[in-house]
Amino acid sequence: MRVKNAQLNQVKEVYNYINSSSKSPKINIGQLQARLNNERNSINDLSEVEFQVFSQWGDDGIIQYLVNKIDIPNKTFIEFGVEDYTESNTRFLLINNNWTGYVLDGSPENAEYIKNDSVSWRYELHSAGAFITRENINELIGKVNFEKEVGLLSIDIDGNDYWVWKEINGINPVIVIAEYNSVFGKNTKWTVPYDASFVRRDKHVSNLYYGASLDAFIALGKEKGYHFIGCNSKGNNAYFIRKDKIGNFKIRTADDGYVLSNFREAHMNGKWINGTDRIKTIEGMEVYDLAQGGIVKIEAAKVRYK
Repeated sequence: MRVKNAQLNQVKEVYNYINSSSKSPKINIGQLQARLNNERNSINDLSEVEFQVFSQWGDDGIIQYLVNKIDIPNKTFIEFGVEDYTESNTRFLLINNNWTGYVLDGSPENAEYIKNDSVSWRYELHSAGAFITRENINELIGKVNFEKEVGLLSIDIDGNDYWVWKEINGINPVIVIAEYNSVFGKNTKWTVPYDASFVRRDKHVSNLYYGASLDAFIALGKEKGYHFIGCNSKGNNAYFIRKDKIGNFKIRTADDGYVLSNFREAHMNGKWINGTDRIKTIEGMEVYDLAQGGIVKIEAAKVRYK
């Protein structure tokens, strides 16, 4: 019986080794793609270096290109809104580049899953479960002993993203990735009004009422000392580099850097709502307009995509 148990344990070890995310063939392919991209001295658009390993879209490639081209003394990252962290912007950075990380999610179940994931002992990954608000974000970040100059910050909480980034003052990231709501268009400076208990799926049946427009994030980035350099090709993540680290990267505006998302999130009355028609489903909802300095109601006719 002991021999059989030992053999069974050996089989389990081999199985886990093969299926471990740190040993899988997709890691090797990602490493190869990163090396090929790194040979490029410059790019015209971030989409040119996209590839996907653990990110939802092509953000793994963009991140690899940026961290290889920018002088980043502290190899640390913070990402919040990671769910169970199997799909995220920083998992490949953790595994491939051996950075130290801190991830947060609002679900206690997800936080427990991350703590039991092999990446939590194979690498220096800190994690916590907490519903993130502008009132608690600095306290949460302060729970890890990171230097103020963090390498990368990734924000994706499907709601108060603008207000939370605005509130952060204890760190000074080199790179910031912020999920923007492309349905709000390229000509608006809108964010959902702050609500500490904001939950996207409860706010509007379309699932389209959340976050902030690209130009709202660009304005906030300027205020905090960052240049906007572009979006991923799927139209959901915007990239910012701290002004002292911008180097040869092209600084963009909302007009020349905006990307309209083409994935489907809104399903109403038995059909998908696509493209620029999506704004009509949330017409009349309230947003905070940075340009006007107050609350306005969404008027679809005023939103521009080209």
